[in-house]
Amino acid sequence: MKFKRQIFGFMDMLRFKELVPNRREALANGANTPLPKEYRTNLLAKRLHPGYMEVELAGKRNLTEKMVELTFRRLDGDAFPFFRAGQYVSLQGKVGESLVSRPYSIASSPREALENRLVLGVEEAGFFSEYLCRQAKEGDRFVMTEPSGEFHYETLRDKKHIVCIAGGSGITPFLSMAKSTVEGDEDYQMTLFYGTRTQDNIAFKPELDALVEKGVQVIYVLSDEEREGYEQGFVTAALMEKYLDIREVTFFLCGPQAMYAFIAKELAPYGLPVKAIRKDATFCGDRAVSGEPRTFQLTVRIRGDVYTIPAKENETLVTALERAALNVPNKCRAGGCGYCHSKWISGEYMVAEGRDGRREADRKFGYIHPCVTYPQGNMEIEIPAAY
Repeated sequence: MKFKRQIFGFMDMLRFKELVPNRREALANGANTPLPKEYRTNLLAKRLHPGYMEVELAGKRNLTEKMVELTFRRLDGDAFPFFRAGQYVSLQGKVGESLVSRPYSIASSPREALENRLVLGVEEAGFFSEYLCRQAKEGDRFVMTEPSGEFHYETLRDKKHIVCIAGGSGITPFLSMAKSTVEGDEDYQMTLFYGTRTQDNIAFKPELDALVEKGVQVIYVLSDEEREGYEQGFVTAALMEKYLDIREVTFFLCGPQAMYAFIAKELAPYGLPVKAIRKDATFCGDRAVSGEPRTFQLTVRIRGDVYTIPAKENETLVTALERAALNVPNKCRAGGCGYCHSKWISGEYMVAEGRDGRREADRKFGYIHPCVTYPQGNMEIEIPAAY
């Protein structure tokens, strides 16, 4: 095959011949000022992903008999990072001799975060939550992770019309999602079913009623009393069909496991695809054991230091680590995010049923998620420090 010579190719050869001298001349004539230490891209990345944040409790308000609203402001920055409505943060604080953290869904909107305001709704239903509800006061300082989680609207996956079903304190992410669509940061039609036992158990009712006036559809469902203007009973498929076409929406569920099971049974006859039903993960708690739980020895390696602490068979490894005031990473406490990813060295353990979010390679090469792992004998693990 013959190729025709082009004059442009000859010119390129001449330019290439002068390439090295031209570069030397450019370097010799260049400025000797130091390169910048910060670039706009890096500053934006740090603003969006600050990691751990120092925060202060700026406000506390009772919502119901068992639930409070906690408003935080950031101390190590002028604002919280922007996030996707529906996400959560993990809040860490010292309670007695323990260093405890728990994940809580964000109730405020992403725009409020830019005003250095982040709101959580906390129900008195656990060790740390009880402390926050009863003892935490304005001015107290905590450590908070950046917002995380996959429980949010996604245009490529979800229908334009979303149906949110909340049970009790599960209202918090939906309040954020409702605010976000009203403020124009999310583009979907939202119908919210909020189930509680009585009217007095409804949290954030003034805020929800204000959102109704701006176009968000909210249906209150009371299981233990009848009131005018409220649905009575449970959130059944028959009730939902009064307001929407079940096959043309994406469901977001946040509440207790019993609610998830009930809704799954109600929606089963419709044969919906898996992606049509999203559930906010609940953290993994204690497991039931027969008799008095056994206590084992847990050897922990963190950055060259070695600790030996007790670990009960009915509690996750993270619970044992926190009781010993060891500062270890964790976020979702549900086995899904992988943030507490740690190396198993020796000893028997079991993973909570339905909570094993490890990759196949992690299982093969001996990595565990301590937030969903229970000791079954003396164990040794290596775990990174949180900060």
